[in-house]
Amino acid sequence: MPDFRVRGHQYRVLVSALFCITLGFLSTAVQGTDLRTITWDDLRPKQAAFEDPFEELKGAQLVDLGLVARIRNKRDSGLRMSSDERDELAATEKKLTAQGIDINGLLARRAEITAKRREAAQALVPELDGANVRIAGYLLPIEFKGDKVTEFLLVPFVGACIHVPPPPANQIVHVRYNEGFKTRGVFAPVWVNGAMATRLSRENLHLVDGAADVSVGYRLVAKSVESYRQ
Repeated sequence: MPDFRVRGHQYRVLVSALFCITLGFLSTAVQGTDLRTITWDDLRPKQAAFEDPFEELKGAQLVDLGLVARIRNKRDSGLRMSSDERDELAATEKKLTAQGIDINGLLARRAEITAKRREAAQALVPELDGANVRIAGYLLPIEFKGDKVTEFLLVPFVGACIHVPPPPANQIVHVRYNEGFKTRGVFAPVWVNGAMATRLSRENLHLVDGAADVSVGYRLVAKSVESYRQ
């Protein structure tokens, strides 16, 4: 099954690797006079990219760094530490240092990197506002009319918004399709084309596994929705 994300460290979510297949997709092309076939990478402004030192760390290293931060915070707050915690902190700091990890440098940049990640996640491409586009992704139903889906989120990987944290706002498209699409199930791969609108909003959406607050960067009124064919 295809994964419509473009590979890259910037938007890699550690836990999603348990649920998502990582493959490349199609390059941007022009079809007809005004219909653009776009990829998920086209929804992220190039200037939003930044150097994220945490993306170079392995999963186990991130876990260890989080443990160090937690125990140090407890210590620096004046709370009593157990002997086991002191031993665990010393051992973990020694292990990370031996791996060449700059513990103090990384922890000092946490707030900065968090802010940059948030800014990058919400950055939209204004040129897409009003554009007639065609994009492939996975359909996550929101509203039905009979047995047809009339409103859904288009997302770049299986499990988004349900099994794992939601993608960044600029990697979610909120689609309305009045005609309705008879889906084969949750996360069916589809092609969607229609008029795109750029508008950042945070909404409480009733998804298949319950309500959830999701930040959405793009909206699309679909002219057609078709099952995915490569």
